[in-house]
Amino acid sequence: MTILGLESSCDETSVSIIQDGRILSNLIASQDFHVKYGGVVPELSSRAHLQIIAPLFKQALEVAKIKKEDIDVVAATAGPGLIGALLVGLNFGKALAYSLNKPFVAVNHIEGHIYSGFLMDKKPEFPLLTLVVSGGHTLLLLVEDDLNITKLGSTIDDAAGEAFDKVAKMIGLGYPGGPKVQEYSERGNPKAILFPVANLKGEYDFSFSGLKTAVLRHIQKEYKNSENIPEEEKPDIAASFQDAVVRALGKKVEKAIKNYDVKTLSLVGGVAANKVIRNKLSELAKKYNKKLVIPDIEFCGDNAAMIAYRGGKLFENTVVSNLTANAFPALPKDVFKKL
Repeated sequence: MTILGLESSCDETSVSIIQDGRILSNLIASQDFHVKYGGVVPELSSRAHLQIIAPLFKQALEVAKIKKEDIDVVAATAGPGLIGALLVGLNFGKALAYSLNKPFVAVNHIEGHIYSGFLMDKKPEFPLLTLVVSGGHTLLLLVEDDLNITKLGSTIDDAAGEAFDKVAKMIGLGYPGGPKVQEYSERGNPKAILFPVANLKGEYDFSFSGLKTAVLRHIQKEYKNSENIPEEEKPDIAASFQDAVVRALGKKVEKAIKNYDVKTLSLVGGVAANKVIRNKLSELAKKYNKKLVIPDIEFCGDNAAMIAYRGGKLFENTVVSNLTANAFPALPKDVFKKL
């Protein structure tokens, strides 16, 4: 079975072709121009997707060495994400499926990230505990099989990736924040400043708003404003902030491991590229003798291979979408089962 995947939820346009579980092509066009704005500009993102998606599709076919008529299933991200950006990939996919008279599958972007681990040679085994950490979401999910996903917890305010971006801006590290914070942290002392980890009523929920505020208060108290932070002191602030994020994530993941009999521990999403978070999950997997699956860096960020793989699994389970499927900007409250 040959599956086409399309991803355009934010600032990466991606087209991938998977055949019988093997990646034939996975092309990603990143919109680097957003850096000068300090964040993604939705309208500019949509325009860039429109300009690149058709030629990227053509190139993906050439790399995969197939014709468009060889495609059996078309899968595209429906959400969550930037609505204008989503509509580009979703409508391109629907139009293509209609013209080829092929089945169409609308894919939840978060489910795509969950299945990025299945792109590895060492694949997850059900049931698996998945930590999704990205710019827009922080979720702890129990994945029992292809159709049964339970949300154990989520962030009640900022996502971890969002907190990385905002703290990086506070320190004066620029955008995107995640790679910058990690880079500076490597030269800093993670115990230099003890930033707090939120204690919440929700057993597996996360909160990073208070941590972000604690960093701001520290800067105001010690330096008055960001401009006054000495360059040599930025690594300690970055490392201490990162350490607090890792402690918050690790605390909830360890609690879930103790309470649920899972075979695999999985870390996915753009922030899964962070070395310290990866090391923390590796430490927990060894401690509790769980299989650990973390996607390669290429598949941590937004990519169409994960959308194609998830679309294929849905199709195998007779889940298909009609051509009236619409994009959705936010994660629906009832998309995953709840405890």
